[in-house]
Amino acid sequence: MAPIDPGMARHGISGDAVRATIARRGAELVQLGGAAGVEVLWPGAEPWPRHAPNLFPIVGMLAGDTLRHGGRSYRVTQHGFARDRDFTWLEATASTARLELRDDAATRALYPFAFRFEIAYAVLGTTLEITFTLDNPGAETLPASFGAHPAFRWPLLPGIAKEDHVLTFSADEPAPIRRGRDGLIAPERHASPVRGRRLALSDAVFATGAVVMDAPASSWVRYSAPGAPSVTVAWDSGFPNLGIWSRPDAGLLCIEPWHGMASPVGFDGAFTAKPGVMLIPPGERRRAVHRIAVER
Repeated sequence: MAPIDPGMARHGISGDAVRATIARRGAELVQLGGAAGVEVLWPGAEPWPRHAPNLFPIVGMLAGDTLRHGGRSYRVTQHGFARDRDFTWLEATASTARLELRDDAATRALYPFAFRFEIAYAVLGTTLEITFTLDNPGAETLPASFGAHPAFRWPLLPGIAKEDHVLTFSADEPAPIRRGRDGLIAPERHASPVRGRRLALSDAVFATGAVVMDAPASSWVRYSAPGAPSVTVAWDSGFPNLGIWSRPDAGLLCIEPWHGMASPVGFDGAFTAKPGVMLIPPGERRRAVHRIAVER
C-alpha cells in the first residue's frame, strides 16, 4: 500500500458497481454513485451543505446544548463535533478507506472523555460497507452515542415526481413513531406512517419533522421510484434506532441508523443517565455496521 498523504482532503474508492468519495473532514461520505454513473447522494448544496455527516458523541440535541458530567457543564451542539473535525487517515486503497478521530485538548474542553472513533469504508460488490468502531482508552466509563446521516437525492432522477418514491422495509413496521419538539424528542407517540412494509413518500410525511423509530423491526429499507436506481440502507444491531428526515426546502431524503437520539423533552440530567447513551467500560469497544447498496 502506498504511503498516505496525511493532508489529503479526499479519497475515492470504487468497485465493479459502486463509486464513492470520502473526505478527511468528518470522515464524511461526499459522493456515491452506481455502475450506470448515476449519483444518488445529495450534493451538499444549499440550503443543507452536507452530504452524509457522521454523528458523535451525540445524536440530535441536548437540552440547552449542555452536557452534564461530574458536576460540570459542557457545551455540545446538535449532532456533536466529529462531523466538523479533521480525521486522520489510517488506510486509503482502491476500494477501502479508514480514518480515526482521537480525543485532544479541544475535544476534552467540550466532552471530557478519552476516546478513539474509527470509521472504515469498503466497497463490496454493489454495496458500500461503513463500520463505526468506538474504543474507550480511558480510565472511566465512556458515555456516547453515534449515528449515520446519509442524505439521498429526492427525486432520485430529474423528472420523477417526489410522490412516486417509496420506502420499503424488510419487515412490517406497525409500532408508533416519535416526533421532535424544539429539537428534542417529544413524549407523545404517533401512528406509524408505514403501511405494512411500505412508506409512501411526500413532503407531508415530514411536515412536523423527522420520523423517529425507537426500535424498528427491520434491518434494512429500500428507497426507490419507477425508472430510477434503488438505494438500500441496511444496519446491524449496533444501530437500534432509525431516523428518516427531509427538509421541505431541499430535495433530499435522509435515512439515518442511530445508536441514541436527542434528549427527551424534560430531561436535563447527567449525560451518563441520558436515554439511549451507550456506556463503554475502560478498555472496551463498541462496533456497528451499516451498508448502502445502489442498484438499478
